[in-house]
Amino acid sequence: MKKSVKIVTIGGGSSYTPELVEGFIKRYEELPVSELWLVDIEAGREKLEIVGALAQRMVKKAGLPMKVILSYDRREALKDADFVTTQMRIGRLPARVLDERIPLSHGMIGQETNGAGGMFKAFRTIPVILDIVKDMQELCPDAWMINFTNPAGMVTEAVLRYTDFKKVIGLCNVPVNMVAGIAKIMGVEEERVTMELQGVNHHIFATDAFVDGVSVIDEVVERYANIDAEDTIAMKNFVSLPYSPSFIRGLHAIPCPYHNYYFFTKEQLEEELEQFKTGTVRGEVVSKVEEELFELYKNEELAEKPKQLEQRGGAKYSDAACNLIASIYANKGDIQYVDVRNNGTITNLPEDSAVEVACYITADGPKPIATGELKPQINGTIQTIKTFERLVCEAAVTGNRDLAVTALNMNPLCPSDTLANVVVDELLEAHKEYLPQFFK
Repeated sequence: MKKSVKIVTIGGGSSYTPELVEGFIKRYEELPVSELWLVDIEAGREKLEIVGALAQRMVKKAGLPMKVILSYDRREALKDADFVTTQMRIGRLPARVLDERIPLSHGMIGQETNGAGGMFKAFRTIPVILDIVKDMQELCPDAWMINFTNPAGMVTEAVLRYTDFKKVIGLCNVPVNMVAGIAKIMGVEEERVTMELQGVNHHIFATDAFVDGVSVIDEVVERYANIDAEDTIAMKNFVSLPYSPSFIRGLHAIPCPYHNYYFFTKEQLEEELEQFKTGTVRGEVVSKVEEELFELYKNEELAEKPKQLEQRGGAKYSDAACNLIASIYANKGDIQYVDVRNNGTITNLPEDSAVEVACYITADGPKPIATGELKPQINGTIQTIKTFERLVCEAAVTGNRDLAVTALNMNPLCPSDTLANVVVDELLEAHKEYLPQFFK
């Protein structure tokens, strides 16, 4: 086992970085990080310098021999890395606001990782990730890529499908929140709860739940069918509505919060149209939160992760990444929930597709826990989203506008073919500088 670990974080100027640093500090005994490289692009220099200085203060306060190095040269940083984490937003928050506002201007849900918005985030992100993979294959071929850039499932799918790089793992904080929600429903500690998951990123269902290894799904379903609205398993970045008891009992599974967009489309659209009118779509809200966070980060007295970071929708993301890296490094064999190549884990989805499932985490990477076929209640919706994802990945790589229109039409959040064409063209134009593949 290596005595020390080199980690490279691409998108190091992210407001989430302090959580990542905190995660490495508290796990230093089991994961001795000697070098943490925070990498960003020139346009992100100001943020990287602010957040990098805070990271250095945090490490100094912890009294650890961990070097935090800031870099604008990805290739220099990647050389001989052991782990590479990716947390980027191509086009930064202004691009997210366009992803949300343009579909909404046509009465279509605009959301960061679902529907038209998720599709265009994938179009901007996938080519950049594939470039990073090329660099990794040359400069650190044995390193693991831990991707939590959204849409995490599609990004992972693109790497699996369009490169021969196998050491990629997608990561999301939604399963972590689901475990916490199930633990609360059952009145037990989170570490006693595990789940069987079926689905794809932001479109998963807990089809079984275990306390101390014993299945409690019947009880979880019955309790979830009867909980109060405020106890619904939710995310901080959108309002989760409570499902009807009939739906939960008939489903006999626990849906993740993002299913709200598909099972409460009408209500979610009404909520978003209200935000559209008042200039409070999520990207606009987050822009303000980010400004406040970076003001806090500038304070030279601050040497810890501020509480306010938990108001960002991705709280616990970075901690999940640290957990995953520590488990690979120490060959722990514990259960975590990640995006990996299906390989028959879900028998009626393609072998070479990315799925989000429970895995044992080992030094050789995640070992998915087989779940068999998708239950009939969830089969249709997951097959539809997987079709959408595959078409999006192909369009991202080829720059094929027709395929983009077809992909959006396949997504249940798109109400008509006419609108699919209009929204695709407007978003292509809006993001032109980040989408060269479509303008060859």
